Amino acid sequence: MSTPDTNTEIAFEKLPEVPNLLSMYGKAAVDQVPVVGTNRKADSMPTTGYEVSGVSVSAKELAEYTRVTGLRLDGHLPLTYPFILTFPVAMKLMTSKSFPFPAMGAVHLRNEITSNRELVVGEELFLRVWAENLREHPSGLLVDVVSEVYTEGEPDPAWRQVSSFLNKRRTSLTPPKDAPRPPKPEDPTAAEIGDPTTVLSVDSAKISTYAEVSGDRNPIHVSSVGAKAFGFPNTIAHGMWTAAALLASVEGRIPERSRYTVQFGKPVVLPAKVAVYARESIEEQVIDGVEPSVAGWTITARKPRKLGHVFATATIEEL
Repeated sequence: MSTPDTNTEIAFEKLPEVPNLLSMYGKAAVDQVPVVGTNRKADSMPTTGYEVSGVSVSAKELAEYTRVTGLRLDGHLPLTYPFILTFPVAMKLMTSKSFPFPAMGAVHLRNEITSNRELVVGEELFLRVWAENLREHPSGLLVDVVSEVYTEGEPDPAWRQVSSFLNKRRTSLTPPKDAPRPPKPEDPTAAEIGDPTTVLSVDSAKISTYAEVSGDRNPIHVSSVGAKAFGFPNTIAHGMWTAAALLASVEGRIPERSRYTVQFGKPVVLPAKVAVYARESIEEQVIDGVEPSVAGWTITARKPRKLGHVFATATIEEL
């Protein structure tokens, strides 16, 4: 089993089971309450990670997930599926007193998944989660939550994810309040970017189903009141629903060993249409005098009537 790549020594605590995500959200909500909530230090980082063994996925669970995301059901876990296995463990970590900022209100800014081999329905899995790389960002503080999934007898993870979470605040990288804003670029035209690969329709009913399937019932996704409390005009789609839906646009053409990176942009406020633009790219690499073609994809999710409004951009690279 690999050692975490972090400057802080991580001690792993073995959990008897995957934590209940709803109770983790309850703890996160309490953390927001003045006096009652945790007094956090922005320079602290958890020195404890968490491990859970004996986790598996049933065919029924996978079928429900693929139905709501549009992914194909074939007995293998899609690249994005292990996120919902590891997220409750990540929430336990993010609600710990040593995490640098509250979990509630944190923005999932970027997600990188590395697949070394496909995972199979019914396979017994071992999960590890820890935090690393606290740093400043122009919009606040950014920290990486690393999740790994192993199978029995494997020294290296079959699946690895780095989720970058942002806590909005002023930092030394934040531009001064009186700094001039850069000019806003013109929206691209349909002629410039071509036709979309597909156009998705998503509403609160679909996202409520995803919340039920994934267990992620964050109020911003399932309650208009909760969403408005965090500054959204209505409920928004989960970022990882969007990541899965983008993946579905190129499914069947994704290498087993691959890296899937998603940079989240503007939230998908419900109900919404999402235009997906999947473009294949071929990168020529010279290795020992040989020039193999390495396939990849760039996928962009845009608002159909305002093409400069980008929900997410993603890349898939063959490893």
